[in-house]
Amino acid sequence: MTDQQQQQPSAEGLGKMSLEEYFEIIGFHGSFDKLDLATLKLIHKKHVMSIPFENLSMHCGGRNIMDLEVIFNKIVRNNRGGWCLENNFLFGWVLREMGYETTTLGSRVFNSFLNDFGPLDSHFLNKVVIDGKAYINDVSYGVSFQVWEPLELVSGKDQPQAAGVFRLLDKGGIWVLEKTGRTPEVLNPEFAKSSLVNRKETNQIYCFSLVPREAEHFLEINDKLQTETSLFTNKSICSLQTPTGFRALIGWTYGEATYKPDEAVDVLDIRNVADDEIEQILREKFNIKLQNKLQPLNNKSYYAF
Repeated sequence: MTDQQQQQPSAEGLGKMSLEEYFEIIGFHGSFDKLDLATLKLIHKKHVMSIPFENLSMHCGGRNIMDLEVIFNKIVRNNRGGWCLENNFLFGWVLREMGYETTTLGSRVFNSFLNDFGPLDSHFLNKVVIDGKAYINDVSYGVSFQVWEPLELVSGKDQPQAAGVFRLLDKGGIWVLEKTGRTPEVLNPEFAKSSLVNRKETNQIYCFSLVPREAEHFLEINDKLQTETSLFTNKSICSLQTPTGFRALIGWTYGEATYKPDEAVDVLDIRNVADDEIEQILREKFNIKLQNKLQPLNNKSYYAF
């Protein structure tokens, strides 16, 4: 068996994908008879609190495969996370199975080195329409840029969430997502000036059009992000939202963020970890047990707590 087969078990013979299995993983035990905003908010939040944003397969001999059954098997049946092309693909399937009016969109992520948005749709989004109102659903961005609830597709409206104030801006048919955050309070003096700490108050995150996309639209970028130099080839990343903030493992650096909006700060407790700690951290903090040994990586590429 190859490393890739070990990292991505075949979905064949495992039975049909079911909402019940997914709901069990995220801890959703309610009814979805009413396809309303309250239910959508609930499953969105439970997803980001239960399923990590991570790219670990490609750093332990495997690949992220953009096949829905493979993704379901990996995330739901093997207690893993995924990056946006997996998590948001899976979440879109869940929304459609539940009966929500759902459209796939593609977005271009802001590149801090270029000070512009990337040229290709590298981020997968879902748009849901409820009672004539549209909402953007993104369950897989990670760290402090992760929304905990859907964002109403209204230009210029401040939409406060735990991580800060999110805002969608219509720039002539191209929508931009930005976030205004709080001041980071870094507990470990070793990281006081680290590039892993985001100190910018307002950040552009990504831009998108409302042109519907099919999953096939992302096949080329799914390959490029794993075979050419990118954030994901430069860094091993695992991030999970928590009731008070988030936790993340970037290369050999582990951190926990605690949001304190009343004090206008985010408290960051960051430390470097040894190789022999990583397996335990993944298991205890992210509920992940890898089949192959992770080769952590933290080369230069912008990604911050």
